[in-house]
Amino acid sequence: MPTYAIVIHGGAVTMKPGQLGPEEEAHLREGLRHALQTGWEVLHQGGTALDAVQAAVMSLENNEHFNAGRGSSLNLQGEVQMDASIMDGRNLKAGAVNSVQYVKNPIQLARAVLDNSQHVYLAGEGALEFALRQGLDLAAPEYFEVEKTRKEWLELVQQEQAEPQQKDTVGAVALDQHGNLAVATSTGGIEGQLKGRVGDSPVIGGGSYASNDACAASCTGDGEVILRGALAHEVYALVKYKGLPIDEACRAAISLRDEDLQGDKGIIAIDPQGNVALECNCNVMRRAYRVGEEEPVVAIWRDE
Repeated sequence: MPTYAIVIHGGAVTMKPGQLGPEEEAHLREGLRHALQTGWEVLHQGGTALDAVQAAVMSLENNEHFNAGRGSSLNLQGEVQMDASIMDGRNLKAGAVNSVQYVKNPIQLARAVLDNSQHVYLAGEGALEFALRQGLDLAAPEYFEVEKTRKEWLELVQQEQAEPQQKDTVGAVALDQHGNLAVATSTGGIEGQLKGRVGDSPVIGGGSYASNDACAASCTGDGEVILRGALAHEVYALVKYKGLPIDEACRAAISLRDEDLQGDKGIIAIDPQGNVALECNCNVMRRAYRVGEEEPVVAIWRDE
């Protein structure tokens, strides 16, 4: 039977011990498990890598415990603005959106851009108008704002904490039974970010890249740092041109120009042979993977 596999992440961050409570950790593990199963079933039934990564990321967007879709961070004005991208390793087709409001599943909008528009990237009101034309599900601002993000935003604007707490991303990479790769990445951005800020997640080559001749990679962590290093494409280049194994390529990308690119960095990736990589330089990366019919693996702490 052909190899197939899926890897997902729900964000990478440096956390103090005790900062992640047992109840929240249990919610995160369950959310990762559900999203992984959702994407894996698509692959197991012979579906495409593109459909699998979209399904997995939609599951995470629907879960308020992750910073994408419902549960997204609030910008400085207290609004949700979401970014997402998806890419097909078969033909390098891609769809991306940023600064999107009201769209329940930004990754679904990115997929609609890939499938139904002559463009790769739509932003803001233009992306929202496209979503309306595509008949995608919309929701009022209250759907996206959850108690946790509203509380963090209030603390931030009242200067009770100097540093934004939430800057996570969700993502998925997959290899299907037909030998094709795909990636999907989605985020609610950084708590308290400036209106219109764009991180790495929707940028092809920044936080997302997939090409059948090398690998698919999705990044998470400090978006500005990942963007400046074009780290998803860096992984691709290291595999394609230097011939590095996928896990080595991810580690090398994370340490690229480390003195200039300091910050939290996490990368998940997969190659055409079904080898998977889950690498980070911080103590927390919410992650999960499953190769073929092997047992699924779910982890949060770096050392587990």
